[in-house]
Amino acid sequence: MAFVQFSKVSLAFGDRDILKDVSVNLQSGTKSALTGANGAGKSTLIKIMAGLVEPDSGERIAQKDSRIAYLPQSGLVHSGCSLKEEADKAFQWGYDIQKKADEIGELLKSNPSNSDKLAVEHSELIARLEESGWYRREMLSESVLLGLGFSRSDFEKRTEEFSGGWQMRIALAKALMCGPDILLLDEPTNYLDIEARNWLEKFLSDFKGGFLLVSHDRYFLDHTVNIVYELFGGDLKRYPGNFTHYEEVRKVELESLIAEYEKQQQEIHHLEEFINRFGYKATKAAQAQERQKMLDKILENKIEIPENLKKIHFAFPEAPHSGQIVLTLENVCKNYDGGPNVINSLNLVVEKNERLVVAGRNGAGKSTLLRILAGVDSNYSGTVKYGAGVDVGYFSQDSAEKICGNQTILEYLEEHCPLELIPKMRDMLGAFLFRGDDVFKSINVLSGGEKSRIALLELLLRPVNLLILDEPTNHLDMHSKDVLLDALKDFGGTVIFVSHDRGFIEDLSTKVLELHPGLSREFPGDYKYYMQRLEDEANGLAGGSSSLVQSETARIQPKSETKLSWEEQKKQDAEKRKLVKEVERLEKEILDAEEKKESLEAEMGRPEVYSNGEKAKSVQKKIDEICLLLDELNARWEEAAEKIQ
Repeated sequence: MAFVQFSKVSLAFGDRDILKDVSVNLQSGTKSALTGANGAGKSTLIKIMAGLVEPDSGERIAQKDSRIAYLPQSGLVHSGCSLKEEADKAFQWGYDIQKKADEIGELLKSNPSNSDKLAVEHSELIARLEESGWYRREMLSESVLLGLGFSRSDFEKRTEEFSGGWQMRIALAKALMCGPDILLLDEPTNYLDIEARNWLEKFLSDFKGGFLLVSHDRYFLDHTVNIVYELFGGDLKRYPGNFTHYEEVRKVELESLIAEYEKQQQEIHHLEEFINRFGYKATKAAQAQERQKMLDKILENKIEIPENLKKIHFAFPEAPHSGQIVLTLENVCKNYDGGPNVINSLNLVVEKNERLVVAGRNGAGKSTLLRILAGVDSNYSGTVKYGAGVDVGYFSQDSAEKICGNQTILEYLEEHCPLELIPKMRDMLGAFLFRGDDVFKSINVLSGGEKSRIALLELLLRPVNLLILDEPTNHLDMHSKDVLLDALKDFGGTVIFVSHDRGFIEDLSTKVLELHPGLSREFPGDYKYYMQRLEDEANGLAGGSSSLVQSETARIQPKSETKLSWEEQKKQDAEKRKLVKEVERLEKEILDAEEKKESLEAEMGRPEVYSNGEKAKSVQKKIDEICLLLDELNARWEEAAEKIQ
């Protein structure tokens, strides 16, 4: 069994302990996640596991010939060949084995006297290649690339033509294809859309090796891991179970920790108060010194609350009043440079307080539609009409480009913040990953991701009643997403958004607009209902791709009718699923009965049975009973099967 083991690994940067006697054992079948606050040292620990960073102490043991694949968060760039050729580099280990086998083959020809030993070695190498699936590498390469969102037309495209996000998808594809025993993935979902995330989720579920990954996608973690490691204050603690279970257990632990924390804070406060009051009085100097020793001892073992588990809540400014109809689209079409329509004849009505998620694969026109709705893109045909009193707030990744100036983060946001929210500004900045002295950073020195978080927070502080959000969670950790999600749920206006975070979508959406190039469908229900519909379509239980219609043919219903048709559709879908299960159950019973009948008829053909009157009579009675049962089962099967049609 392949494994990589770390025992009592420690690492410090200056006087800060990043890792303190950390031990981890990853082996085949391990499905684990690594969590912790930003800056806790997660990426550093993974780099140590990958053998890229040397710890100060401890040991790393890996089984001989174990292949360990590592994917960093960002920064990988590929060039100089086609995508197909770059993907093939993932199989270099196989080419190396093949080369060695070929060399041994030549030795066998020229040195037959030592043929036994060489033949065994040659046979072992060829067996390794066969067992590893190396001879099926082209099929595997195609499957992984398509699963991660590349098209077949991309295969011959030069790698340098791909953008940064797609460069990281190439790196992820190579990590998955190289036949690893252990996978170390640092934020593998950062650049993936929902379809690619779903594919990766399935890949990891079926993966026979072991993996450790860092991700801020709770849904993804819940469906891929059964062990969670938390890194906090240099210590690593193991929690069996999925991520939600870890959070539940940690919540109970945290309640106790907070009680101890508050008690300790009170004690620190009292000691500091005494020292400040009497430290300079000769009569109290000895007592003050004693209190100082007590304080120093407490501070050596100061209790800290993990930032990623602190719960912060904030509310939007009250949304201005708007009419019931917030947005109406009539026959909206959009293309680029005279090409085919990306958005074609789209009709849509968005009502007050809806949370509409726009779904679809990359290139379906999601961001394009949001730019049109926000008024950023006016180069389209058709009509976009806002309802009475609608005030729009729009966020996209481009919003970061507008953030500039020499002010500190705190000064910039306080300038754009309603007066009543200024006292909460430090907490809100903390929720968006600006903690401690970070709030005094100058705007001009911030990274693109940091500016994006500032742009999002700035938008949320404005009194608007229609929020249009394109990937608002991209640069947020799990805790920040929770804060944003709670605020959006309580928001008194309407939200239209695009996101690749399935958990975020499921918790927020009340309606789905699905886009395909030139086509669209509305699903008047939440995202779970939408995904169930897609699954039913794939299984033939509901209209599939043939039911995709151009938006101009869609009939826009009042909200009450829409809700009724959704409930009726859900009921019909549930009945259909129930009937399918009944048909499958009856088919199994029919098969079992027919096998039993065949067995009895074979028994009747044996001389010791048909020559014995009593035995023959008994067996024939059983055959007659089975025939009656089959008649009944077949009648019930026909009845259920007809209802499905």
